[in-house]
Amino acid sequence: MQQIFCFLILLLSILFLPIIFSDARKDALDGGWTPIKDIKDPHVTEIAVKSETQVVSGINYKLVLKAKDGSAVNTYEAVVWEKAWLHFRNLTSFTLVMD
Repeated sequence: MQQIFCFLILLLSILFLPIIFSDARKDALDGGWTPIKDIKDPHVTEIAVKSETQVVSGINYKLVLKAKDGSAVNTYEAVVWEKAWLHFRNLTSFTLVMD
């Protein structure tokens, strides 16, 4: 009886370990957007003033930009995909954000 109890405890521990550790890294999940904490980081300011990142075979930067179109100032959202180790950047989307 004690062996069965020990086996069940071990089995439950093994099953719940991934759940426990996945909660610990909720803010860093692959594919999820994460606010950038230091927007004054030179690497970030090279790209935009306000941004979020997403880890996907490189990093996606979601950038919210204010740009002047004639006399009107509009807000745009751009997504830039970067693979820094390959010196690769690609603008994957650029859309007008309706305020």
